[in-house]
Amino acid sequence: MHKFQISQIIRQPNDNITITFEDINKDFPPYLAGQFLTLVFDFNGRQVRRSYSFSSSPVVDEPMAITVKRVDNGEISRLLHHRTSVGDTIEVMAAQGLLAYKPQADVPKTLFLFAAGVGVTPLFSILKTALVAEPDTKVVLVYSNGSSERTLFWNELREWQAKYPDRLHIEWIFSNSKNLLTARLNREYIIRLVQQFDDPLKKTAIYLCGPVFYMDLCRFTLLGMGFPDEDIHKETFFFPEEEADDDEHEEEEADTNTYQVVLKFQGQSYDLAIPYNKTILDVGLEQKIKLPYSCKSGMCSTCISQVHAGSVRMTYNEVLTDREVDNGRCLICTSHPVEDGVVVEVL
Repeated sequence: MHKFQISQIIRQPNDNITITFEDINKDFPPYLAGQFLTLVFDFNGRQVRRSYSFSSSPVVDEPMAITVKRVDNGEISRLLHHRTSVGDTIEVMAAQGLLAYKPQADVPKTLFLFAAGVGVTPLFSILKTALVAEPDTKVVLVYSNGSSERTLFWNELREWQAKYPDRLHIEWIFSNSKNLLTARLNREYIIRLVQQFDDPLKKTAIYLCGPVFYMDLCRFTLLGMGFPDEDIHKETFFFPEEEADDDEHEEEEADTNTYQVVLKFQGQSYDLAIPYNKTILDVGLEQKIKLPYSCKSGMCSTCISQVHAGSVRMTYNEVLTDREVDNGRCLICTSHPVEDGVVVEVL
């Protein structure tokens, strides 16, 4: 764990705040654009973790910063918005995330960034990184919002656009626009934009961040245009607090059995009994096993594991490909055994 001190809290449009930090011990490992920071809180012995994307860039002279949207029923987001002050100290984990962007100064490229709402946060970090660290990269940000007044980073993005007019194009999409053809992103709109800015002489890189339906629209359209799946990087924007509340209203699982699982971690084997209403991660943490995890929602890669025997059912997965799942990979934070004799190794 590392300790960060809050140096500034910046109010943003549409119920967002940006929190900047100072590393108290100066030992936080370098982070990459597009990654997220996991904050750790203790409530009377109950540890709660929440992950928020960096909106800062590691190659820009600026403090580390995350951006947090207020969620009405969100335990941590409400704490950060209403009960957190400059000077407060917060425990954090090292940066993580599959959306990590490693700049390549010697590789000319066209970088397409598709963002919806607060999903722009990690893409803003990537945008700044590419413009500063990659002199031959053209950046196209396609950014959907309800209106300009509700647009996160509206002023900041306009400043970057003015600074790099030849290398940054921002396609502002507002659902309140009177022009219905450009009020919302659609398949034809995506095709037209990509054809307009894609350069066949340069490498093309694509990053998506927004709700699942938004990214499905972008991904399936881009795949249909011939872009390989490995060139399309995505991170789902979601509220962990809302996901947990939604789960409470789901119908009870038909299989209510408890199954025995052997969990292998750091050279040790643990025999666990996993009831139907808990995940492998849940029970492992209850047994005081210091397993790696962050989001607990199947949205990051922290708890990737390998099933060596038996099978598991994941209730959600936004990380692993179908091939990886077929080959036995799983996320223990959403995994439930479906039979006895399951053997899972945390990677």
